[in-house]
Amino acid sequence: MTYKKEALKPTENAKRDQLRLEKPRVYEKILQFDEKTKRGESIAIIQFQYNYRCNFKCDHCSIKGFQGKKDTRSFTLADVKELSRQADELGLANIVITGGEPLVFPDFDELVAAIDPQKFYITSDSNGWLLDDKKAKHLKAIGVDKIQLSLDSLNAKEHDDFRHAPGSFDRCMRAIDACLDAGLSIILSTVVTKQRIRTQEFIDYLEFAKSKGVGTFVTYAKPVGAWEGNYDALVTPDDMAYMRELEERYAVFTHLTPSYGLDLGCIAVKRMISITQYGDVMPCPYMHLSLGNIFNEPLKDIIERGMNIKFFGKHINTCLMAESRPFIDKYIAGRIYGKPLPVPWNEVFTKEDLIQP
Repeated sequence: MTYKKEALKPTENAKRDQLRLEKPRVYEKILQFDEKTKRGESIAIIQFQYNYRCNFKCDHCSIKGFQGKKDTRSFTLADVKELSRQADELGLANIVITGGEPLVFPDFDELVAAIDPQKFYITSDSNGWLLDDKKAKHLKAIGVDKIQLSLDSLNAKEHDDFRHAPGSFDRCMRAIDACLDAGLSIILSTVVTKQRIRTQEFIDYLEFAKSKGVGTFVTYAKPVGAWEGNYDALVTPDDMAYMRELEERYAVFTHLTPSYGLDLGCIAVKRMISITQYGDVMPCPYMHLSLGNIFNEPLKDIIERGMNIKFFGKHINTCLMAESRPFIDKYIAGRIYGKPLPVPWNEVFTKEDLIQP
């Protein structure tokens, strides 16, 4: 055993004990995380953008530039099985199915089977539109472990307007109860801007989640996708410090929050990669650059390439995409904006950005 159980929160220990019984293969891989990070290896969650099909048109959509490609190779279920094999051999344990809206995928069940629930802890993103009691029970039955449900405000009109989907707030509320009733783990996912972070609405949101016994994952606003160039929404280091204060009072966390007893800082590549519908591996969902394509080379080689870039292989105690204007101006606005996505990594980074040139 390579982690200290006493270093984990009681809720983490309880979830890990349950995982040991339900998914022993996943449990054994997680036990190796501490040693892998000490060796400088990635323990990445795979954020798998399997298909960009979606039933909403959200204001902040980060994958707008990836939608609509018709002449590019896309994942087949056979490709998914190969991705699962490679990721399992690397000791990776978590896959998040995303899109788009996964619950509109016609082959969702086959996708889950191709990933193999015995090898991975599987989360699915959802906007909740199709997530009723029957669907929640079905998802749990086929091996989905968790739903990450997008809820943007406790004000129904604000949420519906942000999602351009009248009635979506009410369906989100239904989805929360459906998951809880089905015994399906659920967390809320919400976008926080500079304008929202210190509002009473956000506190009320966290109080609501607390009343439901549900955690909240906060995504800081990023100036990409439909929000390209929206610098006014970016948080500051002081805002991020305020968020850490909220973490002491609520079950709220960001990608910077230590987990599994590990403090990795920015988790790009170390603890998160995004794989597009077209096979490109990105450092995170918001850095629209390709470290390589899984259809052309092994995932292991691509991840090692990413870990050799100093922003990903070294400890960075902030979210570069959420608050660092120097990074955004130089690498994102200066080298990615206006180009076909994703941009090859060597058009974004140079030798000076590498750990081992």
